[in-house]
Amino acid sequence: MTKMTLGTHPYLLGFDQLERLAERAAKGAEGYPPYNIEHRAPDGFRITLAVAGFAEDDLSLTVEDRQLVIRGRQAEGGDERVFLHRGIAARAFQRSFVLAEGIEVEAAALENGLLHIDLRRVTPHGIVKTIPISRK
Repeated sequence: MTKMTLGTHPYLLGFDQLERLAERAAKGAEGYPPYNIEHRAPDGFRITLAVAGFAEDDLSLTVEDRQLVIRGRQAEGGDERVFLHRGIAARAFQRSFVLAEGIEVEAAALENGLLHIDLRRVTPHGIVKTIPISRK
């Protein structure tokens, strides 16, 4: 007996992309940097990442194929500091979030070591389309 998946179910046409999105979301569940996700009524969300030590120029945000990708890489410092203890992580990171259809990135701001990314759900207009039937 074969396993029924979203891509092979006869009533769910075109949902094979949903399976790929779920697989992509499950990848890269690394714990750095830590983050929060808030629901902001009525149709908004906020992702907040703790990026202590990163400047605006060290961070980049892109949306690639309905996937929000946040990358951080600090410039190599040529300073001669000698650390007795180094507890603030300075390593590069990449954190990804799969966005549902209709979710758009509205703004991003860096404040007190926290990167805030505001998202908004855009409601599509419901359109009823009548398909004419032709005789062949």
